[in-house]
Amino acid sequence: MGAKPRVLSIILAGGEGKRLMPLTQDRAKPAVPFGGIYRLIDFSLSNIVNSGYLKVIVLTQYKSHSLDRHIARTWRMSNLLGNYVAPVPAQQRMGKNWYLGSADAIYQSLNIFDDERPDIVLVTGADNIYRMDFSQMVAQHIDTGYGLTVAGIRQPLELAPAFGVIDANKEDPKKVNGFVEKPQDTSGLGLVDSPNEFLASMGNYVFNADALYDILVQDAADESSKHDMGGSIVPQFAKEGSCGVYDFTYNDVPGASERDKNYWRDVGTIDSYFEANMDLIAINPVFNLYNDRWPLMTGHDASLAPAKFVYGHHQRLGHALDSIVSPGVIVSGGEVIGSVLSPGVRVNSWSSVRESVLLDGVTVGRNATVVKSIVDKYVVIEEGAQLGTDKDRDRERGFYVSDGGVTVVPKGARVTP
Repeated sequence: MGAKPRVLSIILAGGEGKRLMPLTQDRAKPAVPFGGIYRLIDFSLSNIVNSGYLKVIVLTQYKSHSLDRHIARTWRMSNLLGNYVAPVPAQQRMGKNWYLGSADAIYQSLNIFDDERPDIVLVTGADNIYRMDFSQMVAQHIDTGYGLTVAGIRQPLELAPAFGVIDANKEDPKKVNGFVEKPQDTSGLGLVDSPNEFLASMGNYVFNADALYDILVQDAADESSKHDMGGSIVPQFAKEGSCGVYDFTYNDVPGASERDKNYWRDVGTIDSYFEANMDLIAINPVFNLYNDRWPLMTGHDASLAPAKFVYGHHQRLGHALDSIVSPGVIVSGGEVIGSVLSPGVRVNSWSSVRESVLLDGVTVGRNATVVKSIVDKYVVIEEGAQLGTDKDRDRERGFYVSDGGVTVVPKGARVTP
C-alpha cells in the first residue's frame, strides 16, 4: 500500500431526518443550522479536512438543495492540486431505484472508485457533533491489517439496551467479534480495561478499498439484505474475522481541553439537537468552538455587519449573557440569556430570550418572551407574544413540543400574542 495511501472520503448525507421535524421540513438533516453560523455537515467536513484528506464525496438524496448550495459556496478546494468536496446526488446508476440504504448509496457510486483508485476509503456520517483526527484511525487500520475498522465510543454499560454494541475481542481489544443490537443481557459486553463501559459504533468506518468494493457488489446481489452499512456490511466483515475497532478515547485532537476531549453527540432528535446547542455556551463549554488548532470551518454571508447591542438605560438594556451571538445580530433594548442567536436575528426592546436557539433572520418583537424554544429561519415573534412559557398553548397553536419540553416553530411562521 505504500507509506502514504490514497484516501477517498465519503460522507453519507442522504438521510431524511424525520425525528428532527419540523427543522427538516424543507432541508436535509446535514444542512440543519447549528451553533449560530454552522451547518451540521460542517463538523464532519472539518474533521476530514483537518485530518489531511482533501478528496471528499458527499452522497445526498432528500431535500438536498440547501445542502448542495452550502457545499458549493463554502467548501471549495484547490483544483490545481486535484482536491475537492463534491456533492453526488442519487443517480440511479444501477437501476431504477433510489438509494435503498447507506451501503446501496456507496454501491451506486462505485464509478468514483474507478475514477479515484483509492487504497483506503473513509466513510462518515454527516450529522454528529464532535472533533476527530481520522488520520490516527487510518494509521491503526493499516497497522492491524483488517479489511474494516469501526470507530467506537465508550458508553456506560447500563445504556447498552439502547445501542448497537461492538463486541470487542477480550484477548485483542482492537478486533471485533461481532455486534449485538440493543442487548437486554449485558453480561460479558464490558471492556477489559473498564467492565462498566461498552463501545458503541460512531458511524465512522475505514475500509480497504478493494475489500469494500467486493462486499458491496455481494451485498447488492443479496435481495434479503437491508443494504445498510451498520446492519449489513459491518457484520459481514466481523463474521469473516476482518473487522477491527478504533477506540475514540485514544484520539488525540490538537488543542482539545480535558472537558471537551472525546465529546460526541448524535443530534438525531429535537432534544439532543437543543442540548448540543446548549453545550456550547457555558463559560467552560462542554464542546469548545474556539479551538483554533482544529478549526471548525464554514461559510456565511460576508456582507453581514458585526453584532450590535443598543440602549443602555436600566429599564431598556440591550445585552446578552452566556450566549452565542452571530454576525448581523442586533439586540436592541432586549435581553438574551443562555441562548444561541444565528446571523441576522433582531431582538427588540423589553423582550426576553432565554435558553433558546434562534436561526437566521428571526425577529423578536417588543415585550415578547421566548423560553426554551427553537425558532427556525425568518420567523416573526410579534409584539407581546409569549413562546415556550405555556407548552399546552404552544401545542394548541400548532407548534411542535418535544418530550423534553422544547417548543419548535417552523420556518417562516408568525407567533402572535
